[in-house]
Amino acid sequence: MKSFEVYRNIRKRAMIWGLPVSLFALMMIAVVGSLLVIIFSFSLGAVISVFIFNCTLYISLTRLSSNPRIFQVSRVFPKAISVKRSSNLHYEQD
Repeated sequence: MKSFEVYRNIRKRAMIWGLPVSLFALMMIAVVGSLLVIIFSFSLGAVISVFIFNCTLYISLTRLSSNPRIFQVSRVFPKAISVKRSSNLHYEQD
């Protein structure tokens, strides 16, 4: 009888086929769209191009999920944290 390993890192990140759930959903939408393309325009070129597109998308999504800092352009935290008011209005009396 086949035994399955219990997935215990659910708090860390839920993974399906090596992808997070959101990227897996994107992949499935692409697969369904590819099937629609194949059904409505059935040709050998369409089948091969859709297969190559899906393989490329899967490889790029797995690399993106393993290194998420690729598309991070802004800093997460500011350089300095201050409690100084950012307004130029002065409420104290001189």
